[in-house]
Amino acid sequence: MLGYAFRRIVLVVPLLFVISFLTFILNGLSPMDPAEVVLHAQGVPVITDELIAETRSDLGMDRPLLVRYGDWLITCLQLDFGISFITGDPVWSLLGPALLNTLKLTLVSSFFIILLSIALGVVCALKEGKWPDLSIRSISFLLTSMPVYWLAALLIGYFSVKLDLLPTSGMNSLGSYVLPVAVIVVGYVGIYFRIIRSSMLSNLNADYVLYGRACGMTERSLILKVLRNSLQVAVSVFGMAIPIVLGSTVVVENMFAWPGLGTLTVNSILGRDFPIIQAYVLVLAVAFVLFNTVSDLLNAAVNPRLRKEF
Repeated sequence: MLGYAFRRIVLVVPLLFVISFLTFILNGLSPMDPAEVVLHAQGVPVITDELIAETRSDLGMDRPLLVRYGDWLITCLQLDFGISFITGDPVWSLLGPALLNTLKLTLVSSFFIILLSIALGVVCALKEGKWPDLSIRSISFLLTSMPVYWLAALLIGYFSVKLDLLPTSGMNSLGSYVLPVAVIVVGYVGIYFRIIRSSMLSNLNADYVLYGRACGMTERSLILKVLRNSLQVAVSVFGMAIPIVLGSTVVVENMFAWPGLGTLTVNSILGRDFPIIQAYVLVLAVAFVLFNTVSDLLNAAVNPRLRKEF
């Protein structure tokens, strides 16, 4: 297992370098010069070519690309992502609190996504073709097909405006989590529980279940064994649930005025604040790679055959 983990981690290193380099060159893909963005943010009334060239020199953008990338990468490893073009504050002082707020929302949502996906998947598999299976799948299909912003607006209109039970924005209390978490969970449970259901049905029709019944195993023991084998397939999927939710909270955070990465990133994109955009993309990409690696390691720990194939 240690050998497999070492080989898997070694492969991650060059991938992270590629991701960081692609993130770094994002500035060059913008039609507007970053120096010009800085000058606009500073309120300079007349922007000349000489002023742009001077600003580029102050930002170090007149140096070779690889030199700038190396310096940027070293500072990023120290959680120093530069200075915001708009506010002039260190990027991490803005990104850190926003990341923490988004992680709170992500972890709570992921917990309920995994819990409900397993519960609904097991119920649907054990009641295949019967009314619980058909009704759950029909309702989930309907809810999953709803646009996130529309579902959020419906919940706000009913629970916050009409019933006045839950807050419409912010994160000042536990009640503030209810509507954002509900919107995120509804969007993903309908996808993940189908994976559990499919895996459960595949295992329920396997030979070892027939042999277990023939040997006198109790139905409860068989179901627990089937569930354990089914969850092996779902480990990778659930392992990626957290980074996927982390990267997909933009609409939800803006609908509920949640002070997280989504709100910060939208404001940064509108203001062309490139250092914050770079840091956001880099953090999300690294999160995807790391969680994917962790899920692979968990799969290998549960299923020894995967270690031999790698």
